[in-house]
Amino acid sequence: MIGETLHPAWDEQLIMNIARGDRDALAEVYLRHKGAVYAFALSILRQAQAAEDVMQETFLQLWNAAGSYVPRGQSALPWLLGITKNTALKHLRSAQRSGIPMEELPETPGADPFLAVENRIITNAVLKKLSSEERQIVVLHAVAGMKHREIADFLEKPLSTILNKYRRALKKLEGYLGEQV
Repeated sequence: MIGETLHPAWDEQLIMNIARGDRDALAEVYLRHKGAVYAFALSILRQAQAAEDVMQETFLQLWNAAGSYVPRGQSALPWLLGITKNTALKHLRSAQRSGIPMEELPETPGADPFLAVENRIITNAVLKKLSSEERQIVVLHAVAGMKHREIADFLEKPLSTILNKYRRALKKLEGYLGEQV
């Protein structure tokens, strides 16, 4: 399942192994979290190729930054998604400096190799109908598998705000999906 999290101690052990140069540990983290990283990048960038580039860069940065990770007895996914967010925002700034608005790049294709079919349907609907913050909350919860409290901590927002925005986003999606049936 996309966003499947490891036991916190195992997740952190993998990061520490990556810091020691263990390529197998990097491959394990990649296999477990590539979908969540890609979907989160896509929720920010709204363009498949850019999200794929950010996903690849995120795992390269993980390889280089694993030694700076401070274990906290919890999943390392929020830390990894923090790298993803910073990389995606850097990508957006770079696109803006080049004068090519992200909106003018091709839309997300229907077939996306990094997302399961159900997650692709959710992600495409989310990208079309929700605000940036709503997209991030829904993707972090539905695709990355993060709990609402983890999302609140990650986005530095009150839990009540996250819950309200999540409920509003679901209502928007229900309305949208109802229109499509």
